[in-house]
Amino acid sequence: MSEKQKTLAQKITLTGKGLHTGLEVSLTINPAKEGSGICFKRVDLEEQPIIPALATYVIDTSRGTVLEKDGARIGTIEHCLAALFGCDIDNALIELDSSEAPILDGSAKLYVKAIKEAGVVEQTAEREYFEVTEKISYKDEDKGVELIVLPDSEFSINAMIAYGDSSVLNNQYAVLNGMDDFAKEIAPCRTFVFLRELEVLLNHNLVKGGDLDNAIVIMDRKVSQEELDRIADLFNHEYIAVKEEQGILNNLDLLFDNEPARHKILDIIGDLALVGKRIKGRVIATRPGHHVNTQLAKNILKQINKDSAPKYDPNLPSIFDVNKIMTLLPHRSPFLLVDKIIDIQENTIVGVKNVTMNEPFFVGHFPSEPVMPGVLMVEAMAQTGGLLILNGLKDSGYSTYFMKIDNIKFRKKVVPGDTLIFKLELLSPIRRGVANMRGHAYVGKSLVAEGEFMAQVVKNK
Repeated sequence: MSEKQKTLAQKITLTGKGLHTGLEVSLTINPAKEGSGICFKRVDLEEQPIIPALATYVIDTSRGTVLEKDGARIGTIEHCLAALFGCDIDNALIELDSSEAPILDGSAKLYVKAIKEAGVVEQTAEREYFEVTEKISYKDEDKGVELIVLPDSEFSINAMIAYGDSSVLNNQYAVLNGMDDFAKEIAPCRTFVFLRELEVLLNHNLVKGGDLDNAIVIMDRKVSQEELDRIADLFNHEYIAVKEEQGILNNLDLLFDNEPARHKILDIIGDLALVGKRIKGRVIATRPGHHVNTQLAKNILKQINKDSAPKYDPNLPSIFDVNKIMTLLPHRSPFLLVDKIIDIQENTIVGVKNVTMNEPFFVGHFPSEPVMPGVLMVEAMAQTGGLLILNGLKDSGYSTYFMKIDNIKFRKKVVPGDTLIFKLELLSPIRRGVANMRGHAYVGKSLVAEGEFMAQVVKNK
């Protein structure tokens, strides 16, 4: 039975300090239209850039997951994303007035509470799943960490953590058998830190917004009360002691004996939300962390891109033939690199180019081994994206011009006889005549090139 996408019934706002910046942050989660996914918006910056919640944009995982796009960053996002995923939200626009989401109580509990109070509404579009059909993994043998995801009919997680140098937190194990248990069993579980790490983090200009009440502080060596008092003073906290029978500071009680391992499941959910689709598979995690979590998310994204090549049936009529294309694009032979458009939606377009030996560039690239130049594949993707933009304008007489290209990757050679399929999608609404797009080029089911494009729409003279 198919499921529909979901979003919030109304917007919600939460405020608190950023864990590392210490700045007061306001975070508003807004309903969003179907198919838009989860995106962050930096409302404190002039251009109010939008950063899609995708593993593609992960740039740092040293102390939380950080995304960056076009110079704009947003960090410590994993608890917010886990709450949205756990509450069955597919589409949301998250507005922040700082570079970091608020840490709140160190868990996802307050996010979940606010989402449930706001309500969840069903949308009309079908929810998309990534169904795992073969093992996908990421492993770092030097650090002894590994995440694998195996085929399964539902999403579930087994997590094991081990800190060999700790007598208190040596081995723990936790399981989430289904997302129905998320709100009760996983969302309230708080982040944890070793006492020995706290001062190091402060000395590195981190955890400025930390509070001994929003983390489980584990002590696995003898520390004098004088040292504890000094650390409490650093955090402007009342004096604390140690629960020697548990090895944690006495300012809070554990919700579960294995709360740290359960929090690792929370982080896995938040980081795997960066896949951008629901997952049907069982995750088995050994000593997980943000780096390995997001690397697994990137590997899943590669598999999704491989499996999501647009279907091309040459027997079906085109949406735009080459004559229609030439009414929209100024390009002409030998530089018109799109033969037809086979699908066009509000935010996506699919184009086709048949690569023949008659292409003029094969004369010199290369005479004994003809290969389509990568730069021309980039140009062909850009032309396809230009058709999406120009077709949406009420007036004719406009052109699109490159402003920037990013993250260009070439996967395989393209040779005479290949049929290139280009899929371009808008990453955000067109603002001030500037469009941001992501493009993929396929031959059959094989991804051969990909990249991101920024273009300016300009009136022709």
